[in-house]
Amino acid sequence: MTTPRARRALDGLGVFSPPKPASVDALGLAANENPFPPLPGVAERAAAALGRSNRYPDANAMALRESLGVHLGIQSLAVERIRVGAGSGALLSSILQAYVEAGDEVVFAWRSFEGYPIATALAGGTVVSVPLRRNGRHDLDAMADALTDRTKVVLVCTPNNPTGPVVTAAELEDFLDRVPTRVLVVLDEAYVEFVRDPSAARGLEAMAGRPNVVVLRTFSKAYGLAGLRIGYAIAPEEVADAIATTTQPFAVSDVAQAAALASLQARDELLGRVASVVAEREAMRDSLLEQGWPIPEAQGNFLWLPLGRGSADFATACAPVMVRAFAGEGVRVTVGDPGVNARVLDAVDRWSRPRR
Repeated sequence: MTTPRARRALDGLGVFSPPKPASVDALGLAANENPFPPLPGVAERAAAALGRSNRYPDANAMALRESLGVHLGIQSLAVERIRVGAGSGALLSSILQAYVEAGDEVVFAWRSFEGYPIATALAGGTVVSVPLRRNGRHDLDAMADALTDRTKVVLVCTPNNPTGPVVTAAELEDFLDRVPTRVLVVLDEAYVEFVRDPSAARGLEAMAGRPNVVVLRTFSKAYGLAGLRIGYAIAPEEVADAIATTTQPFAVSDVAQAAALASLQARDELLGRVASVVAEREAMRDSLLEQGWPIPEAQGNFLWLPLGRGSADFATACAPVMVRAFAGEGVRVTVGDPGVNARVLDAVDRWSRPRR
C-alpha cells in the first residue's frame, strides 16, 4: 500500500535532533541555555497570565512591542517595524516563506546555525553555503562573491553559532555596500547581549538607512526564556508586514509575552547575570588557550573546540555533562555553572594529555 509522498524538499533533511536532556539540568551544556532561573518577577507574571488561558493571546503583542521600542531606544521607529514570534528561529522561517520562491538562493556561512539549511529547504530555496575562515569567522568577501541574480536572502549570524566570533562593524558595512538592495540581509543576533568586542557590528546601527536589513533577536539566551519560545525582529516596515503575513496567528502565548515584559523590567539583574556568564566564558577560554587549544574568539555564551574527527568521542568522554558534538568538525560547549564548566575543562585536560 502506497502512502502520500512528502515534499521533495524534505528529502535528506531528516528530523531535527535536539541534544538529549542531561540527568541533572545543570549538566546540560549542549543547547546554549542560560544556567540561571527566570529573572525576578518573571514567574509571577507568567503564572498570572495562565489565569486567562481560555482566551487567545494578543496576536499583535502590542504591549511587548511598545516596551521593546523603549528598551532598544528606538521609540522613533514605528511599532509596526517590530514583530514578535515563537523564537527567532520561527521568525526566520516566516521571513524565508515571505521572500523565497522555488529556485531562489539563500546565502549563509557554514558552519553556522543548523536551522538555516532546513528553513531554506522548507521555503523551497537553494542553499548556498560559504565556508568559514579557519578561525571560525565569516568570510564576507567570499559571501559577497557568492551572490548571483538568483540570490534572495543572505543570513549573517553574529556572534556565529557554533564557533563564536562576531562580524565587525567595518566588515559588515563593506559587505552591505556590496549587496544589492533587492537582496534581504538578515542579521541573526541571538547572542548579542554577551558581546564585549568593541569592534562588533550592531544590527540596529547597520540597518539605519538601509531598506533591506532585518535584525533577529531572542529571549531564549540571555533572558533565559528558552522554554517559552519568544523572539523578535526589527525590520523595514514593508518587510515587517510580510513577516506578519507569514507568521502563524496567536503563535506566542500570553504567558510568554508576560514573561518577556517582566524580563525587560529586570534589566539590572539581567546585566549582572550576563556579566557573570561572560567572565566565566573568558576564564574557560583562557584556560583552554593555556593548554594550547586553538579556541576561536568567543562572544556568545559558548565555546568552540575544533576537535575534528575526535568530536563525537570527546562528547562521550564528557558524560554525564552534555556538550554538543558536530561530527567531524568540533564541539560546542555552553557556559554553565562554574562547577560544571570545571568538569568540562578537566575532560579536555584528560583528553589532550595522552596526545602530547
